[in-house]
Amino acid sequence: MAQTDKEQFNLLKSITTATITTVLLKKGLRNVWLRGTKPLKPGQPRIVGRAFTLRFVPAREDLATPASWSSPISTRSAIEAMPEGCIAVVDAMGVTDAGIFGDILCARMQKRGVAALVTDGVVRDLAGVLGTGLPVWCDGAAAPPSVAGLTFVNWQEPIGCGGVAIFPDDVIVVDADGAVVIPKAFADDVIGLCVEQEKLESWIMSEIEKGVPLPGLYPPNEENKARYQAWSAG
Repeated sequence: MAQTDKEQFNLLKSITTATITTVLLKKGLRNVWLRGTKPLKPGQPRIVGRAFTLRFVPAREDLATPASWSSPISTRSAIEAMPEGCIAVVDAMGVTDAGIFGDILCARMQKRGVAALVTDGVVRDLAGVLGTGLPVWCDGAAAPPSVAGLTFVNWQEPIGCGGVAIFPDDVIVVDADGAVVIPKAFADDVIGLCVEQEKLESWIMSEIEKGVPLPGLYPPNEENKARYQAWSAG
């Protein structure tokens, strides 16, 4: 029986993004780590959620104006469409001299129960954003508003964030190493493999602490695989 989001996400909260990238690599997926997505505040917890996507394009002077903030197609409208528990993933094309969101927008996202904000761009009003308590993964902060360098065009469509393709409802995992996407079609299979990989690596670490050398241990050869399987069964 397929696991619910809650069951899947509870499992993923115990799995590092490093392990997830290893498992996805074994499944043939190499480009899953979103470049430029660093935790804005040290110590942010590992968070898991479905992607709610937003997309910017380069600024065009007739569209990227303060008046656009009141348009039906705006970041304000997108935030009101975000479901509780989602992770907002924003394609800012890596632009780092215009902040996509400030404290007011982040405060509204926090109030709506958005789990986190992830972008390859930057935020503004840094102290205020931190004060909202919304967990943010981004590439830093800048004072200018988004319209100084970007035009917002839509939400809940495929985007590229940090050089990675993100589709609405993909699974996003964020921790101290950044943000990783698990394509939604892979989630069930990948989670089981990740749990087993974490268990194996925990055993390998215990062997290293005993002084066992790395060759044949990491990755394990047939002898060490048998030892691990015996330990796991016990």
